[in-house]
Amino acid sequence: MTRPTIAITMGDPAGIGPEVIMKALAHPDAQKNCNALVVGDANRLRKAGKICGLSLQVDALSDAKDANFASKAVQCVDLKIVPDDLPFGKMSPVAGEAAFRFIEKAVQLVQAGVAQGICTAPLSKEALHAAGHKFPGHTEMLAHLTGTPEVSMMLVSPKLRVIHVTTHIGLIDAIAKIEPGLVERVITRGHEVLVRAGIKNPKIGVCAINPHAGENGLFGRGEEAEKITPAIEACQRKGWDVRGPLPADTLFFLAGRGDFDMVVAMYHDQGHGPIKVLGLEAGVNITVGLPVIRTSVDHGTAFDIAGKGIADERSLIEALRQAVELAPKQVAEPV
Repeated sequence: MTRPTIAITMGDPAGIGPEVIMKALAHPDAQKNCNALVVGDANRLRKAGKICGLSLQVDALSDAKDANFASKAVQCVDLKIVPDDLPFGKMSPVAGEAAFRFIEKAVQLVQAGVAQGICTAPLSKEALHAAGHKFPGHTEMLAHLTGTPEVSMMLVSPKLRVIHVTTHIGLIDAIAKIEPGLVERVITRGHEVLVRAGIKNPKIGVCAINPHAGENGLFGRGEEAEKITPAIEACQRKGWDVRGPLPADTLFFLAGRGDFDMVVAMYHDQGHGPIKVLGLEAGVNITVGLPVIRTSVDHGTAFDIAGKGIADERSLIEALRQAVELAPKQVAEPV
């Protein structure tokens, strides 16, 4: 059985991505079960390492196949597209373009069989848009680059897993978009990833849209019965342990104490809020439904502290661990 190679994208080079990567890979057990291959800019990583007071070296690679994972140095596929004088902590279309190219290259490496998963450091949506790439974020960009028509966002913390039916759209638009087919597909994607992670018969709780799950029509306009219940019943007919729609406040409490393996949230803040209350440093973002494993930190570029060497690397360490857990364990020879 071969150790999976995980492509770690540097994210926005003006943010904390370079720092958290260097700090994470400085941990002695960071590559215990995988080969970490950074896709980014070698000089930027070296600069971040100095800022963080690290002696970790960086090998600049023009070809990923030249990586020496026996070396103690960070192995970096160097795209050489970050200006040496690019300031930390400032939004820049140059940095946005670089962040896009790092992701594009990582996808190419996975498609070529060189890497088996992608772990992403944060990018700036504003910088991405300023560079002309009109994606709401990593999730939609990866779906586009891999030709995937529909994906789901799952957030994972040590005590909670949450998959989202809708994400980066307004609340009114989200409610309009929710329908039984979409809800069933999201539950299915979540069920598949949990089974692949070793949970044979996962317990899945599905959030309602309205307070108290609509209280039998007292709140809302019957959205639970129209949009959610048919999907739950369809999943139950498959023999899956899926329950709901349940009031979100109650469901997250039950899931937090271990009654459910995963919660299905209907919209962005319904799912993100509980995860972030538990702590950003331990949260991981997983894109479910792609032909490639992708995990990410659950925090942003933090321009306010970028370049100061104080960024917390724990979310990246956990994201890398999750990528290893979900990546194919039997790796074919690259073609």
